[in-house]
Amino acid sequence: MEIIKKIQTRRGARLNIKGEAEKVFTKTPSSTTFALKPDDFFGSIPKLIKKEGEEVKAGEPVFYSKKTPQIKFVSPVSGVIEKIERGARRKIEKIIIKKTSSADAVIHDCKNWENLSQEELKALLLESGNWPLIQQRPYGTLAHPEDTPKAIFVSTFSTSPLSPDFDLILAKELSAFQEGINVLNKLVDQHVFLGIDATHPEMFSQIEAVQKYSIAGPHPAGNLSLHIQELAPLNMGERIWTVNPEDVANLGRFVQTGHYSPQRTVAVCGNAVENPKYLITKQGAELQPLLDEFEYLTSDNRIINGDVLTGSTSSKAGHLGFYNNQITVIPEGNDYRMLGWLPFKDNNILSLSNTSFSRLFKKNGFEVNTNLNGEERALVVTGEMEKVFPLDIYPMQLLKACMVEDIEKMEALGIYEVVPEDFGLIDYANTSKIEAQEIIRQGIELMINEVG
Repeated sequence: MEIIKKIQTRRGARLNIKGEAEKVFTKTPSSTTFALKPDDFFGSIPKLIKKEGEEVKAGEPVFYSKKTPQIKFVSPVSGVIEKIERGARRKIEKIIIKKTSSADAVIHDCKNWENLSQEELKALLLESGNWPLIQQRPYGTLAHPEDTPKAIFVSTFSTSPLSPDFDLILAKELSAFQEGINVLNKLVDQHVFLGIDATHPEMFSQIEAVQKYSIAGPHPAGNLSLHIQELAPLNMGERIWTVNPEDVANLGRFVQTGHYSPQRTVAVCGNAVENPKYLITKQGAELQPLLDEFEYLTSDNRIINGDVLTGSTSSKAGHLGFYNNQITVIPEGNDYRMLGWLPFKDNNILSLSNTSFSRLFKKNGFEVNTNLNGEERALVVTGEMEKVFPLDIYPMQLLKACMVEDIEKMEALGIYEVVPEDFGLIDYANTSKIEAQEIIRQGIELMINEVG
């Protein structure tokens, strides 16, 4: 198996947290409601097609993007639009679909899809609701269907804390994964870039028509921004498309069957979970039935839709994020640590500082909670962010440019090359405790509105 490049970095950090999901599957619970959340699709403004009380088939459009009307978002199940939740200024926050016993589904003609032209294939993916599976750089928005990307990236290796194992998730899906790769190859002028774990490269040895590269190093070595910078750097006006690994298999299943495939394999993990494991469900599934399959070591817990660095706070009444393969549960940090600033006070505090004695202990994993151990401070330590940021970008200067909304400096400092998740570790590690991801998100929103 030819590896075109080995990407390895030492800058970053491994957050050794207890609660990694055991590589086994628990029984699949049945959720009664599923949700589409427009906020999962950054940069999209929803325009409703269905109303409350209307029936919907699996794979039938529920809303479309106001900016790009040809991009449609479909129901993962057959059911009824139970509720449309709105927030401030009547912003649509969630469209809840109550599943029924009906098996009605929209079926598309995918026979001889290989003979379709690029434009015809795009039209099929747009009509069937598969287009939102493809995201775009810069900005991390949905791919624009009128663009032809410079390259398409798929990474099967994640370095985020307690991240799911895509080797396990895709072990029995390689046929669909290969078919999904074939679909993506028709949308780009060169073969898809496929990132694989440097320590287990044999898993994807049979996948053909891809440019394979290996990944090694601490988080965020697995982030696609680093891979793109190393293999196909973005120049002005260029576009890169990215697809999550399980969604490649979903695309493959779609062209094999004609049915929209909403499958989501989820790692339920975290140090509050007893015997964390994997389960298989669908996009937007209600969390309570999934979480009720597990026992918990503590009673007061925080449910995180995603990982501890980049995920969003949820509850059992919430629903799985569209792109998420992970639910993390950790204890709420409601206790106060007296004299917590002393380095020898508590050896179970996960810290990246060399002054903390915790680095000498807990080699098998740390017990963590939601305590911030301080608040935002008017203090910036020069060079601190760069230690955990492997991209060839000055993170502190970019954050400052975003805060003062200096568009020219933001462009010069690399705003086109990053997405908020690249700053997740900076959120955790920086002494000032600023919300770096939120600052970058606001900066990207400014660029979309002012530059496009």
